[in-house]
Amino acid sequence: MKMLITARKSLTVYASAMTLGLTAALASAPVAAEETFTWKVQSHWPGASSSYKDSLGRLKDVLEERTDGRLKLELYESGALFKPTETFNAVSRGILEMGTISPAYAQNKISLAGVASGLPLAFQTPAEAAYFHMNMGFEEMLREEAAEHNVYWATDKVYQTEMVVKEPIKSVEDLKKLKIRSSGALEKFLDEAGAATTYITGAELYSALDSGIVDGAHWGAAQGAYSMSLYEVAKYHVKPALNVAGTDVIIVSQKALDALPENMQATVKDALKEQFWVRTNEYEHKEKVTLQKAIAEEGVEINTLPQDVQDHMLEVAQKFWDEEAKTSDNAAKAVEMVKEYLKQLGRL
Repeated sequence: MKMLITARKSLTVYASAMTLGLTAALASAPVAAEETFTWKVQSHWPGASSSYKDSLGRLKDVLEERTDGRLKLELYESGALFKPTETFNAVSRGILEMGTISPAYAQNKISLAGVASGLPLAFQTPAEAAYFHMNMGFEEMLREEAAEHNVYWATDKVYQTEMVVKEPIKSVEDLKKLKIRSSGALEKFLDEAGAATTYITGAELYSALDSGIVDGAHWGAAQGAYSMSLYEVAKYHVKPALNVAGTDVIIVSQKALDALPENMQATVKDALKEQFWVRTNEYEHKEKVTLQKAIAEEGVEINTLPQDVQDHMLEVAQKFWDEEAKTSDNAAKAVEMVKEYLKQLGRL
């Protein structure tokens, strides 16, 4: 009996020692690090553009914070890795994990790119364009088309596009004398309105205006013009807006997105959805502030187009809408959605 008790005590001591040893071993073993991801992000914005910091810089900070540093973004300004017109293909093929583009740069792949670039003179405020994108289903239509190319499409913001010119436009004849830097749907529209147009990258835009290669340009509106120093050489800010649209887009490789854990995929999508509303509201506020600053500091003047010029441009615009509708079934559906919306607002 005494031997049995002694054996039990020995076994208990041995088991306790084993448990303590195992616990100590587990405690001292290094914890396996969670997998981290680094995405290369090619922007279409030059580093000097306000949106490079306010949009892309913000998204970088938000994603790194909300993933506890597990998803990092390496930002590259316009042209650093790929030209703006090549970025969609690079993201589609998974060479880049993320990029920013104008819809115009993907118009050979996305049939809705013309509408996304903004039907000229359709919407008058960012709130109208935001409702069209997010409440009427246009954003989802864009996302479905992009998905066919293994791309997740997320509009960065909706905002007005407005021209700056070196001399004021006082008549239709003045408009027809201009050579304007433009892109996408607006380039076609301004051509049809009688101006000569050309595409110039953001990095080359200032020198093109300064040297007289072009007489005017649009790069966003007041913020874009101010951040790119365009007001130094073009003192007239043209109103009304050429359009209000989702002119900046964040595109994500579906391959890169699928490689993330599910909770991180959700974090990315939620951050992109939030980005739209934050940047749309912020941009509209900063537009008003920046334009007043340009007037006070740079001697900029508002060039409100005379009514006959506005009437001429609206007539051309409505024909342009109908032409855009012919590009695809999706485009026809989207243009009809715009027209129905404008009828509800009493403008058609």
